[in-house]
Amino acid sequence: MSPRSSIGPVTLAIGVLLISMVSYQCGASLAKHLFPAVGAQGATAYRLGLSALILLLWRRPWRRLGQQPNWRALWAYGLSMGAMNLVFYMSLRTIPLGIAVALEFTGPLALALFGSRRLLDFLWIALVVVGLALLLPLHGEVHSLDPVGVMYALAAGLGWALYIVFGKKAGDAHGADAVTWGTSMGALLVIPFGVAHAGSALLSTSLLPYALGVALLSSALPYSLEMIALTRLPARTFSTLLSLEPAIAAVAGVVLLSEQLTTLQWLAIVAIIVAAAGTALSVQRPSVVEPPLAN
Repeated sequence: MSPRSSIGPVTLAIGVLLISMVSYQCGASLAKHLFPAVGAQGATAYRLGLSALILLLWRRPWRRLGQQPNWRALWAYGLSMGAMNLVFYMSLRTIPLGIAVALEFTGPLALALFGSRRLLDFLWIALVVVGLALLLPLHGEVHSLDPVGVMYALAAGLGWALYIVFGKKAGDAHGADAVTWGTSMGALLVIPFGVAHAGSALLSTSLLPYALGVALLSSALPYSLEMIALTRLPARTFSTLLSLEPAIAAVAGVVLLSEQLTTLQWLAIVAIIVAAAGTALSVQRPSVVEPPLAN
């Protein structure tokens, strides 16, 4: 395989991952508008429930299930997805979007750190840590953050790390259909929470356009795109590239939710973008072992 031909899958993976992150944060911004009507639990139920319905009708994955499906990997992926979404939306009730995603990123950051072997990897991760430190309101404003919201965001970080690990296994076993199965299993986890909190308010037709927008932008589209990246990139590389997520979330919060950032936090966004770009450019492509010559 020539170097040119090996660039394609990596470039595709990075490109779709960027699109998925932008879509995810736009959906999260839209979801906050649902909180007054159905709460964070109801918004999560809308997100995964409608996403699962859309993906099931579109993909019909049961036709390609095979003789020995890896149900353990699918359930682990789906339940981690559902739990991650629920606690993340719970955090958004009381802390800004950009801050919540920065805290949530501790999960992928730890995963990237544990999987790093080269000195250059640690350089990019260190730059991400600096960026996160600047992005968080650690200079006199940290006490204004709701501690419960912070704990929910950190719990979402753990869920995000598990989502990456189990998602890679599920994707290797089931390809793109893993997203449909995982989303459906995640929906089974969160819908009871949504019904218990919001009840019949979930049936309001006036909320349906917002709910469909959240489902498409926050789950159906980004999770499908992320699976393409997960099956083409090492987990460490995927996790480090996700460092763009807090920066994208911060910008989305400013543009879509009128949340304000300080000069230091804008510098943090630049640092995180540089780290993500450096990681993307330094991705190690697997070397190709030449087959032995026939006798």
